[in-house]
Amino acid sequence: MQRFILIRHEDVSGSSGTGAVAEGVVFSDGTAAMRWLVEPCSTALYSSIGDVERIHGHEGRTVVQVLDQVLPMPVLAVR
Repeated sequence: MQRFILIRHEDVSGSSGTGAVAEGVVFSDGTAAMRWLVEPCSTALYSSIGDVERIHGHEGRTVVQVLDQVLPMPVLAVR
């Protein structure tokens, strides 16, 4: 897993404010989950972190800041 925060430099919609506005995680299969830190605090799932950037990036006015290095996936035991 890899944690990230969404940093908004300019609030083009006028609804979320600026600074750290959401936090999230990218799972080992590439799926991303993100939780807004501003009211109303909703949670959403995305197919990838790229989708998060495309939807919420507002042409570079909002950026994804990765907090963790990617960890290798554990090897699952086969029964």
